[in-house]
Amino acid sequence: MSSTLFTLGLPLALGLVMFGLGLSMTAGDFGRVIRFPKPALISLACQIVVLPLICLGLVKVFGLGGVLAVGMMLLVASPGGSSANLFSHLAGGNVALNITLTAVNSVLSVFTLPIVVSLSIAHFIGDNASIGLQFGKVLQVFAIVLIPVAIGMTVRGRFPGWAQRMQKTVKVGSTAVLALVILAAVVSQFDVLRDNLATLGPAALLLSVLSLGVGYVVPRLFGVTRGDSTASAMEVGIHNATLAIAVAVSVLGNETLALPAAVYGVLMYLPASIAAYLLARAGRTANSRRAELV
Repeated sequence: MSSTLFTLGLPLALGLVMFGLGLSMTAGDFGRVIRFPKPALISLACQIVVLPLICLGLVKVFGLGGVLAVGMMLLVASPGGSSANLFSHLAGGNVALNITLTAVNSVLSVFTLPIVVSLSIAHFIGDNASIGLQFGKVLQVFAIVLIPVAIGMTVRGRFPGWAQRMQKTVKVGSTAVLALVILAAVVSQFDVLRDNLATLGPAALLLSVLSLGVGYVVPRLFGVTRGDSTASAMEVGIHNATLAIAVAVSVLGNETLALPAAVYGVLMYLPASIAAYLLARAGRTANSRRAELV
């Protein structure tokens, strides 16, 4: 995992994803958070506060410790993945809210991710661990996450037609590259993965299911609309496994730390697909009922 593929290819792949996200965004996306803050604030609270507590509980329940426990916490501290937008669209969610949440979450993660990782290292490994996240490493995370988004937004602003045409190409290309990265991560650490799959698999799968559930149910309890709650479910439920892998390998320099994210990155598509189908069907049913009442 320390090969050129990961030291150079992985940050570039993540940068491509973030650049593609920027191509689909404008400054107005941030304005939506100001005009309609309730769904965004609830979703962000679920992502930043509730999920780390849930993940901590899962780590305890499944008996994970040391680097693997830190890897789980790193995963849950990562912002929503770029594929959340696609799943939200399929599920009938508010995709504009997804885009805004992904952007805001990415910025906030520059501050929240190092805090969660540092506390996790201190708790599960010890204060003398050698994989701490120094200020220079925080800047690396900032550069990986935010700068490509800003470049993509700038390009869209100057060349909107080209940006619109390139969005699909960038998404397809980045998805292919990231799939290869995750595959290579699994292959290169196959022995460690095989030894830990019995524990990491159920933990990662349950984390995905709980994240999707929390992301949808909590906003609904606070009176958020079905479409916005669906967007929240996908944003909270689909973590950026690639960012977690990039931080683990390129920033923290620990390959085993990336295993939970690699396992999750493969398994999360199953519950996300099921959730998208169920939410889309529930939305169609609700719309039909409203039409009958009219």
